[in-house]
Amino acid sequence: MDSVYAELTRQARELVREQQLLDQKITIQARGLSVQEAIGDPEGDDFPLQKGKETLMQADFGQALGQAFTDRYGNYEGTLQEILEMALDNNYRRALFVATLNAVLRYLGLTEKTVHCRDQEPARCAGELAEYIRGRYGAAKIGQVGFQPRMVEALGAAFDYRVLDMDPDNIGTVRYGTEVEGPESTEAVIQWSDLLLVTGTTLVNGSIGRFIGKKPVLFYGTTIAGPARLMGWDRFCACAT
Repeated sequence: MDSVYAELTRQARELVREQQLLDQKITIQARGLSVQEAIGDPEGDDFPLQKGKETLMQADFGQALGQAFTDRYGNYEGTLQEILEMALDNNYRRALFVATLNAVLRYLGLTEKTVHCRDQEPARCAGELAEYIRGRYGAAKIGQVGFQPRMVEALGAAFDYRVLDMDPDNIGTVRYGTEVEGPESTEAVIQWSDLLLVTGTTLVNGSIGRFIGKKPVLFYGTTIAGPARLMGWDRFCACAT
């Protein structure tokens, strides 16, 4: 985990220095978004955002927006240099760093799809994801990290499929025909899978290091937009803006 963030911070600092932004008095603001602001009305009530388990932190940099899912959030205002020097020792600080990085790379035109999709788009994204995986990976056994209901619904019906989650309310339940497994099943799921489909939120909650370098990894979502661009990670996000 520490090595991932050390390399990501190094690359971010180098990029900001090259763009001559490091010393500028640039203000970053971040705030937690309401459910309506974040995803609108997706015609379902089982998204983590709707259950109050997570929120989206949003950073605004030069009118470019970047987001990050987190269970710890709050307002912040500071300079890029301050954020790049911040100790990333809890979920709040990591979310602030990641949301800010997404906004900055969006501002520089180096990444896209940094704002979460809304309304019916999560369902459309899940369908496109199933087609993408089938076309690129064939009949892969998929281990998904993070409960995203429309993805579980679409992928569970189309592939050999297992899903891990950290929410005690989900663990042990059967959702759309798939049992949701807890963190204690992580190594077993990794060994079983041909492809790991991993939420970008792992970058915020500190668990990302458990999944990198063991099997092919496809990250999904807005949270990991900028980091994926800097680190060369594969990412799927069909309907975000």
